[in-house]
Amino acid sequence: MSEGPGAGGIPCLWMRGGTSRAAVFLAADLPADPGARDALLLRVMGSPDPRQIDGIGGGDPLSSKVAVLGPPTRPDADVDYLFLQVFVDAPRVTAAQPCGNILAAVGPAAIELGLAQAQEGETRLRIHMCNTGEIAQASVQTPGGRITYDGSAQIDGVPGAHAPVRLMFENIAGAVCGALFPSGRVRDVIADVPCTLIDHGMPVVVMRADDLGLTGQEPPEMLEGMADLKARVEAIRLAAGPMMGLGDVAEKSIPKMTLVAPPIAGGVIATRSFIPHRVHDGIGVLAAVSVAVACTTPGSAAEGLAHVPEDEAFRIEHPSGQMPVLLQRDGGGIRAAGFLRTARKLMAGRVFPAPGMS
Repeated sequence: MSEGPGAGGIPCLWMRGGTSRAAVFLAADLPADPGARDALLLRVMGSPDPRQIDGIGGGDPLSSKVAVLGPPTRPDADVDYLFLQVFVDAPRVTAAQPCGNILAAVGPAAIELGLAQAQEGETRLRIHMCNTGEIAQASVQTPGGRITYDGSAQIDGVPGAHAPVRLMFENIAGAVCGALFPSGRVRDVIADVPCTLIDHGMPVVVMRADDLGLTGQEPPEMLEGMADLKARVEAIRLAAGPMMGLGDVAEKSIPKMTLVAPPIAGGVIATRSFIPHRVHDGIGVLAAVSVAVACTTPGSAAEGLAHVPEDEAFRIEHPSGQMPVLLQRDGGGIRAAGFLRTARKLMAGRVFPAPGMS
């Protein structure tokens, strides 16, 4: 047995970003080799284990995430951000996708870690999303030149009110797959189910709930218990992967699978999302952006279901409430997209990974 790298503890911030939690590290504090880094992060999170009992992961994909921050490697950015999804019950770590929820924590974390200097009132940061090569514009509240997490912004799925973090993007269509509609079509039919394969920041397969014999209002725990439905959704996902240019997705966390239905609470559309093997009790922010764009697209699987607003505010309904998405449209296309989230520092210190095998 050998304790190996990290035996003396690794500097770490434990942050909430949106409705997710992540361990935030400086790149300089982790191994430079991706394989060694990922092996270390599995030990940090306690994977593979459904409870992650010997690590800091929460036994759920939404709380088994990592953000690696560093100085910018391009002149139009202020900080580099690499998102890593650590699987809970499998020895896998993937950088195949970005994460919009954890992106909300990057600006505050960059200030906390000394990568960025807080400005008076509000600090604007250009975040290089290393997973996709895109730049996100983040606005962080810094009254008196100091980061604050106190405020009046509320988001569904998070108790209380906190300081808002506004995030906006330009040119993120095809960020992962290389095209907004990577199959070359707005609508495909997979296993007799009409689908829209879309990537506007997050690869998503959009399907009508009624095409799967559902209302789209089922609670997540009910969907979790429907083994036949989950097998059918996974079969569609496996077929969609190569069509989206993602190859074999059997061991990947993308594409996400989202069922859509008419809204019932004044939003644009109702959703139920698989991420991809667990049913989300909300919806990921970048997935919500992709779904919102699908709602504006004639011929998509969402056509006829969505109540598209005239202004830029799109509210995507999900089991825990609504996800506000901002779409700035120009001549029928999407000029910029974004969202408002909150973030909070939960803990700062050193994390001690489980001993490794030698």
